[in-house]
Amino acid sequence: MTDRLTLSLWEEGQAHKAISFLWKNAKEAVRDGKRMVAELRPEKRSDAQNRRLWSMLADISAQVNWHGHKLTSEEWKDVFSAALKRTKVVPGLDGGFVVCGQSTSRMTKAEMCELQTLMESFGAQQNVQFKAWEGEQ
Repeated sequence: MTDRLTLSLWEEGQAHKAISFLWKNAKEAVRDGKRMVAELRPEKRSDAQNRRLWSMLADISAQVNWHGHKLTSEEWKDVFSAALKRTKVVPGLDGGFVVCGQSTSRMTKAEMCELQTLMESFGAQQNVQFKAWEGEQ
């Protein structure tokens, strides 16, 4: 067995076979004295979603002046992820404020769809012209 095994599950029969394969390999490793970790979680965002996210952020950054400030793509990402997750803001150690938000790299495909829908809605309100985008979501 390799050091790491990642299996995608999308259909009941296929998922059963994949989990059986995982059990066979885990059983041998544990029997040999190795400690193993198994993780079951929703699928993370796709590469296509990530590319679309950064394209949209660049468009918004170039076209929107937010309360007298021109924000970078990274700052807009923080604004949108904080809005989506209803995060909290706490005082910083040396003044200012820190937004406690969620990293977009840990978002699921569904969460990334929600984030991009929020961005599309905001873009429509701000008359943002998004570049044409083709790609799998």
